[in-house]
Amino acid sequence: MRTRILGANGLEVSAIGLGCMGFTMSWPPFLPHDESITVIRKAVDDGVTFFDTAEVYGPFTNEELVGEALEPVRDQVVIATKFGFDLHGGQGELDSSGRVQSLDSRPETIRKAVEGSLKRLRTDHIDLLYQHRVDPNVPIEDVAGTMQDLIREGKVLGWGLSEAGICTIKRAHAVCPLTAVQSEYSMWWRKPEEQLLDTLEALGVGFVPFSPLGKAMLTGRFDRNARFADDDYRSKIPRFSPENLDHNVALADYVRSLAESKGTTPARIALAWLLAQKPWIVPIPGTKHVNRLEDNIGAADVEFTAAELADIRGHLDAFEVAGARYPALQESLTGR
Repeated sequence: MRTRILGANGLEVSAIGLGCMGFTMSWPPFLPHDESITVIRKAVDDGVTFFDTAEVYGPFTNEELVGEALEPVRDQVVIATKFGFDLHGGQGELDSSGRVQSLDSRPETIRKAVEGSLKRLRTDHIDLLYQHRVDPNVPIEDVAGTMQDLIREGKVLGWGLSEAGICTIKRAHAVCPLTAVQSEYSMWWRKPEEQLLDTLEALGVGFVPFSPLGKAMLTGRFDRNARFADDDYRSKIPRFSPENLDHNVALADYVRSLAESKGTTPARIALAWLLAQKPWIVPIPGTKHVNRLEDNIGAADVEFTAAELADIRGHLDAFEVAGARYPALQESLTGR
């Protein structure tokens, strides 16, 4: 596996990471515990060194799973996790079951979250710690100051923001330099190209796209007749509604045609396209299946010519995805 560098401090990670949320949240059916452990360890065997989790995934159970799976190889991998919610209720982020989580990034809450994450992850340090969503009630300078203290204490090695706006990123970075920003980015969600990528490049901050396969849309798994069970998070996302899916499947068809022309798979095309945008972009596709894991990893070996990239961009510019990427409440918490 090729590697890439996130941030000015030189955090080296595999070019393709593994988003672990789906092992315990949002994408049922879930694997038996031992099978999940096997898949995560297979990722390590195949060269993946970058694993993404969060305390809210479960909550807590995802970190416990990742901690158990990676404990034997802890010194060989980079673990990223996240804080930022009051996990005892309130109003804020909807989880996959429709429950509501309250934003909370007060310094005392951050420290409590870190201690819990360290225990669940079976480690004495967190390689990369993100604020999961910006808390409008806590100045980002206070959050950054807490991160600075935790880094000095050795409990956190680097930090980042998830789904944050440009101004917040700049203010945070001025207090304690960011290692990475995590936001959605893919062939069918390209908003980061408007301002975010230029900002991160100027600051020397890495970028970690989540949902790089468009929640599996870009893999070609769904056609216009696909329907999603109530416990599948896609059933709540407007762009997966029947009327929007009927239009959006055309983009998946285009990606499939690209894959056929290059003798590879749609997933590899979608991920390789992200890798081709900037050398400091590291996507974290999620999967619970070994065959899809191996498919995703293979994207690191797919390359495009300049002419191919220009042609792809022309096609993407001409296609307008129908429907919002999140339910309204969840979308309101992004880009602050």
